[in-house]
Amino acid sequence: MDPPGMDPDIFAQFHEQLERYVRERLVPAEADVIAHDGIPDALKQEMVDMGLFGLTMPEEYGGAGLNVSQYIETIHTLSYAMPVYRSIISINIGMVCSALKNAGTPEQKAHWLPRLAAGDIAAFGLTEPGSGSDSAGLQTSAVRHGNGYVLNGTKRYITNAPYAKLGLIMARTSKENLPRNAHVSAFLVPLDLPGVSRGKSDKKMGQPGTHIGDLIFEDVFVPADALLGLEEGKGFATAMQSLDNGRLSVGAASTGYARRMLDTAIRYANERKAFGEPIANFQLIQAMLSDSYAEIYAAQCMMRDAIAKADAGAKILKEAAAFKMFASEMCGRVADRCVQIHGGAGYLAEYEAERFFRDARIYRIYEGTTQIMQLVIAKQMLRDFAAGGI
Repeated sequence: MDPPGMDPDIFAQFHEQLERYVRERLVPAEADVIAHDGIPDALKQEMVDMGLFGLTMPEEYGGAGLNVSQYIETIHTLSYAMPVYRSIISINIGMVCSALKNAGTPEQKAHWLPRLAAGDIAAFGLTEPGSGSDSAGLQTSAVRHGNGYVLNGTKRYITNAPYAKLGLIMARTSKENLPRNAHVSAFLVPLDLPGVSRGKSDKKMGQPGTHIGDLIFEDVFVPADALLGLEEGKGFATAMQSLDNGRLSVGAASTGYARRMLDTAIRYANERKAFGEPIANFQLIQAMLSDSYAEIYAAQCMMRDAIAKADAGAKILKEAAAFKMFASEMCGRVADRCVQIHGGAGYLAEYEAERFFRDARIYRIYEGTTQIMQLVIAKQMLRDFAAGGI
């Protein structure tokens, strides 16, 4: 069962403060973030000071110790602002923190968690030029050498790659493909080591300010204590254990951003006039607004059901996948309606609707595509049926 988390009254105060901060500070700063294609250092430090880089980390390591529901509610609120704010903290508090908490040694936790909570940015290295969801195709190798390992390989589409200080890198410790992906191990790799290089920041469809790129390892030596948990063959399983929370996070981000789009569409519909009255008075505009509200409400209900089950210690593989699938697809539909309500203005870069449309597209790909989610849900349903229940 997940830890009890932050005291509910203290969390309520934090959540209220965060909501004000998002509306009064982060949203107004978006133009500056877009102009500089990144979060200014002063703004990033504000986020560190608020504890956003350590939300899920235990208090003894400098974190806030939030449980699953508190963490996801925080992401939902933060994601009303543009995606870069979630993106820069998500690897720290998601994959990497989860892996360290679940499998790290006491020494690994003590070394890395306080640094991550203090704003050192992390990257998660699984995807490669020839493999993504297919772990059997992973080629990055970690070969024993003396009192450590030598890493060689390339990781692709890695969030935060241009400036991350720590990489949780999946590498092959066996040339053969083993059952349950036991040929894959996880390594905690400082990204300033000799032999580590970074590709250029990739140009993307949307989400300005976020950066992805290649991480390249050429004869990179890491000591034996860089192996997560000091045990080979557990890396992929450890990474996958955090996917439920990662999918909840993407679903929450999709739902939070959809709320922003709907608010923007309502505001525009009341300001824009046609035939002598606000277009908000037109029933077909109202239909798009009401459909968007209903879908956002449905996603919020899915989210709160899933996180309540997670806090109770239940396995939520199906629920997390279903929520992520529905919420990310819903966000795309709301983005499309937001553009449509804006009409010709929705196609212009000077209006937010155009950016929302481009930003929303990646949510259907992050943490497993919609098609992978369909397979995850179906396979679990069939397993449940075979075990004698539905």
